Amino acid sequence: MTTDKRDYYEVLSVGRDAGADEIKRSYRQCALKFHPDRNRDNPEAEARFKEAAEAYEVLSDPEKRQRYDQYGHAGLSGAGMHDFSHMGFNDIFSMFNDIFGGGGGGRGRMRGADLQIEVGLSLADVAKDVEHTLEFERLDFCESCSGGGAAPGSDRRTCPTCAGYGQVEQNSGFSMLLGRVVTACPTCKGQGALIVTPCPKCRGQGRLPKQRVLNVKIPAGIHAGQAVRVRGEGEPGGQGGPRGDLHCYIRIEEHPFFERHNDDLVCRMPISFTQAALGAKVEVPTLSGRAEVTIPQGTQSGKVFRMAGLGLPNIRSRRRGDELVQVVVETPTRLSKDQEGLLRAFADTEDKSVLPESKGFFDKLKDYFTGNGTDAE
Repeated sequence: MTTDKRDYYEVLSVGRDAGADEIKRSYRQCALKFHPDRNRDNPEAEARFKEAAEAYEVLSDPEKRQRYDQYGHAGLSGAGMHDFSHMGFNDIFSMFNDIFGGGGGGRGRMRGADLQIEVGLSLADVAKDVEHTLEFERLDFCESCSGGGAAPGSDRRTCPTCAGYGQVEQNSGFSMLLGRVVTACPTCKGQGALIVTPCPKCRGQGRLPKQRVLNVKIPAGIHAGQAVRVRGEGEPGGQGGPRGDLHCYIRIEEHPFFERHNDDLVCRMPISFTQAALGAKVEVPTLSGRAEVTIPQGTQSGKVFRMAGLGLPNIRSRRRGDELVQVVVETPTRLSKDQEGLLRAFADTEDKSVLPESKGFFDKLKDYFTGNGTDAE
């Protein structure tokens, strides 16, 4: 029974509609994360490493994936699946190296892991090109052993398994499907030599966590959720391989006055009912300071005034959006006696039938009660 197995899509952290490239990329991240060389003190890493390889074998094969999507784990019985719980690392490495730059050989260059970091920006930052200083931690070469893993001054000895070639022939596990293939030597992990005296600083790993400070240029007009990729700022690759990349994902902070609608900025501006009725000039905030908007007489609540070119630049065309000022007419909740008296005097002279919004309403109300809209008497 296989009911205790985790969902393969969950194992690789991909959606059920993920494409082949996304599945391959996610497997690469999982495999590197749980690689035994990086998790010698983590007994659970081996199981997770094998689990990721099993999930990739199914989801990267269109026929097996179709069976899995339709019938789940039960649909894979007799479909050429292997029992990864009893598979050795050597067999998994044959697939691992083939996917990630080993080229089937033990001394292939393996690209380093990518890193992700969140960058918080204000709307004022988005309005222009900015340079952001980032500080993050990544694995880097050990300075004591220069990334080799051996104690300074110590020698290496030739690997007895591969005789220094870094490669061995395999014909089990995945290799049974392909015939005899050349894979990384399981003893020296493709190095061709073994460390006699491990570096005391990194314990033979050749890598240590280090703080990195970096200035990253963020283009104007960028949106929340988008990412800026900085090539070569990820973790170092294996066996002299290139570094991975740093992906800077953007988070935009809330603004006290503005909401972003694509490249436009919307500002809700409160005005008094006297300003709306009589007209006024009001100051409104912009990202670059203050601006003046003329409110004409009789302005209704919700009216929008467009201020061209005061929005955000488009990330591609660089053309700026607009600022949209939506006025909200506020009704006073506390009146002095003089104010109340003036309003009552105004009310005595008010002709409700000519008010812009109320005229249509009262006409409809009159029709409703005269029988056009109801049978009520």
